[in-house]
Amino acid sequence: MKPGLILVMASLFTWGAGEGMFIYFQPIYLEQLGASPMLIGSIFSAFGLMMMVTHIPAGYLADRFGRKPLMITAWICGMSAAWVMALSKTLPIFVVGYLLYGLTAFVSSPLFSYVTAARGKLSAGRAMTLASAMFNLGAVIGPVTGGWIGDHFSLRTIYLFSACLFMVSALIIVFVRRQPRDDPEGETSPKTLLSNPRYRAFMGVAFLATFVMFLPQPLTPNFLQNERGISLTVMGVIGSVASFGNAVLNIVLGQLAARIGFLLAQVCVAAFAILLWHGNGPVMYGLGYFLLGGFRAARMLAFAQVRPLIHPAQMGLAYGITETVNSLAVILAPLLAGIIYEQNPVWIYPLTLGLIALSVLFTVLFAPRELAESRQKADIPLSG
Repeated sequence: MKPGLILVMASLFTWGAGEGMFIYFQPIYLEQLGASPMLIGSIFSAFGLMMMVTHIPAGYLADRFGRKPLMITAWICGMSAAWVMALSKTLPIFVVGYLLYGLTAFVSSPLFSYVTAARGKLSAGRAMTLASAMFNLGAVIGPVTGGWIGDHFSLRTIYLFSACLFMVSALIIVFVRRQPRDDPEGETSPKTLLSNPRYRAFMGVAFLATFVMFLPQPLTPNFLQNERGISLTVMGVIGSVASFGNAVLNIVLGQLAARIGFLLAQVCVAAFAILLWHGNGPVMYGLGYFLLGGFRAARMLAFAQVRPLIHPAQMGLAYGITETVNSLAVILAPLLAGIIYEQNPVWIYPLTLGLIALSVLFTVLFAPRELAESRQKADIPLSG
């Protein structure tokens, strides 16, 4: 494993600890600031929009000018957004900070391009799921701490601690090595990439899978607190279990062929929906959130399936388009979730199950098959 990848994972671990402190309480804090379920869903959709608009430009710039400058910019932006959220006392200012935090999602393309290039002898899928696992191992620490702070002080205090951890993470990322750019060989234009039929087909698969797996997530914390009476401290423990599940499932599913892991990740989210729908206590809800780790693993495995379909010099742009497609799903899913929650908070879970069955069918029919997997294994690692 190369030094650059080790530093990236250390920084992601620290960032995960900071984000984990507040991310599971975000909808609850928005509710405390006066947001209705429909408004919360709209804010999450706006957050997804902020994520979506940055991915393609960031991927293109990473291919043209290098990955490290984009990564450092994203870390600084995220740290600044955390301080805005921490220091705000009203809903509008907090939402400004939250949307600014959404902009930092542009790091995905340069970050996972960097990880792919620095992976050494690891496959692209294993390298990306390992990096994601380190983030989520850090996030195991955050929710328990955040829940305790929220119960004994205030949810606002959580953001102050998170912002401090983000400063440490940003300091670490400054020391990663710059990577050489790949020779484009005339193959990096969006037109060339989008004329690839296998890539286009997989974008449809990725959109549907992301939409249905994200659909039950935005308002489940509100469901657990308002409908099931779960305290913030217990929510924090469940959140830590969720982060541990993210880490474990990233590692376990990352050992499999990317297509198989992608399918199993959706099955895990289906199990989450069943356990939240019919569960009757924190243990069942915690198990459900553990299995929700399939969602994050699926995102990494989507990148892994894209990699063998493209030229190396298209990697940043291709990852950027992939994240844009995923972000569109993240924009639309909370809107539907908010509408359903206001009608009946329980309905979201059986609907999710039906849609996941459809998504699994589309994955079986259209996700890259053995040829892509064999090309991935034969791919020569890039320097970095």
